[in-house]
Amino acid sequence: MANNILLPLNRDYEDYLRDESRRIGTAETISFPTNEAEVIEAILQIRVIGGNITVQGSRTGIVGGAVPQGGHILNLSRMKSIGQIIREEQSGELLVNVEPGVLLSELRDFAAREGLFFPPDPTETSASLGGMVACNASGALSFHYGPTRNWVTSLRVVLSDGSTIDLRRGENQACGRAFSLRTEQGRIICGTLPSYTLPNVKSAAGYYVADNMDLVDLFIGSEGTLGVITKIELRLIPKPAAVAGLTIFLPDEESALKLVRYLRSQSTDYGDPISLRPVAIEFFNSDALNLLRRMKTESSAFADIPTLRPHFHTALYTEFHGDSDEVIECAVMQVMEFAMNMGASDDDTWFATNERELEPLKAFRHATPEAVNLLIDERKRECPGLTKLGTDMSVPDEYLESTLRMYNAELREAGLESVIFGHIGNNHLHVNILPHTLEEYDRGRELYLSWARRVVEVGGSVSAEHGIGKIKAPFLVMMYGDEAVGEMRDLRRIFDPEGILNPGNLF
Repeated sequence: MANNILLPLNRDYEDYLRDESRRIGTAETISFPTNEAEVIEAILQIRVIGGNITVQGSRTGIVGGAVPQGGHILNLSRMKSIGQIIREEQSGELLVNVEPGVLLSELRDFAAREGLFFPPDPTETSASLGGMVACNASGALSFHYGPTRNWVTSLRVVLSDGSTIDLRRGENQACGRAFSLRTEQGRIICGTLPSYTLPNVKSAAGYYVADNMDLVDLFIGSEGTLGVITKIELRLIPKPAAVAGLTIFLPDEESALKLVRYLRSQSTDYGDPISLRPVAIEFFNSDALNLLRRMKTESSAFADIPTLRPHFHTALYTEFHGDSDEVIECAVMQVMEFAMNMGASDDDTWFATNERELEPLKAFRHATPEAVNLLIDERKRECPGLTKLGTDMSVPDEYLESTLRMYNAELREAGLESVIFGHIGNNHLHVNILPHTLEEYDRGRELYLSWARRVVEVGGSVSAEHGIGKIKAPFLVMMYGDEAVGEMRDLRRIFDPEGILNPGNLF
C-alpha cells in the first residue's frame, strides 16, 4: 500500500505542520491513506513503533486542532469517495455516504447536480467533511438548519487499537449516562458519560453528553480524541426553489439589534408549508465596515466587494429559503418596511434573488475574517510573535444586548483596535482584537479571559462553533470546572487508553 507508507516529515510536507490557527507544530512522519484499511494499517504501525497520531483533513480549523505535537500525521485528504444517493425506505430521507477527505465544496457540487442541498456552511468551503463532523461545524445557516450534527445519520470510526465501530442513528442509545458499544471485532466498550449539563446555547465546547443520548452524537464534535472517522452518512434535502439575500445598512447598532429581534420573530407561513423564519442573520459593526473599506482600497483580493457608502454604519445580512419567489418577496417586503422604520432606506440595501446576485453578498459576508487575517499577517512582519485574538462565544438570548455593550465599552476603555461580526441570530458574535504590539496582545488576551468568565457566568459557551482544539483548552476548564474536565478525560481513556489520538486537543 504505497500511499500508506509512514513517510519521513521532510521539507515537502512542511505545510502539514500548520493549520489556519497560524500555529506550527512538529512531526516525524506522515501518511495519506486512501481507504479505511490503510487508516487501520497506519494506526497499527504507529502502535508498534510508538508515538502519537494527529488526524488531519484540509486544515481549515482555527484552534490548532490539526497542528501536530510530534509523532505521526494521519492526513485523510485522499479519502475522497462520494457514494450514490439513496432514499431511506421508512423515513423517505435522502442519504449519501462520503469519506472524510471530501470537501464541502465537492459535496455541494455533487448535491446540486441532483437538485439537492447540504445546509451546513462554515466560511471555508474547502473544509473537509471529516473535519466538519469532528468539530461539529456550523456557520451562518445554522440559525435555521443547525450545525453539522443535525445532518449526520451514521458514522464509521476506527479506534486507537485499530478496531472499528459502525454507528447508526437510533441504534445505540445511552441508558441515562451509562453506555455500551460493541466493536466489529467483538470488544465491548462500556462506561459512564460525564455528568455535566450542556449550556442551552449554540456550543462546540467539549463532548456532547446528555441522558439517554444517541451515541452517534458522542463522536460528532469530539475533535478526533475518541477515534478516527472513516465514513459519514449525511442527510440531504431538496434545494430551495427560491432564495433571497438581503444586506441592510443601518444608522447605529441599536437599530440593528431591534431588527434582529424582529427577524427572529418572523415566522408567518403566508399559506406556504415552509416557515419563513430567516435561515441566516449575520452582523457587522462599524469597525468591520471600516476595515472592509480600507481593504477594498488597498488589496485587489477585495475588489469584488460592493462599494460601502460613507454613511453605512452597521450591517445585517439575512437570507430566506422558500418554495416560491412570491412567498419570499412577501417576507422581504415586511422586513424592509421594518428596517425603514429603523432608519434604513432602499438605497441602503443590497438585495439578491439568484445565485449570481448572491455571490457578491456572500463575498461581503466572508470578507471580514479574510481582511482580519490579511491585516494580522501584515503586522506579523513587523512583530513576528503577533496573532489576532478572536472570540467565539455565545450567550443566552436575554444577554445579547448587554454582552455587545460589554464588548464595546471595554474595547474602547482599553484602547484596542477590533472588529465585531458574526452569527447574531444565535447570539454568537466574533470579536477580533487586532493588536499592533505584543503589549497590546497581552492586554487583549486579559480582556478575552475576562469576557469568557462572564459569558460562562450567564450560561453561555466559550466556543460556539470553532471547538476547543489546542488553543482554548484553558477555556474548557473555565466553562465546566476541573471535575467535569476530569470526567471528560476518563471518557477519552475508555476509547483511547494510551491517549495517542490528537494529543493536546481539548485537554
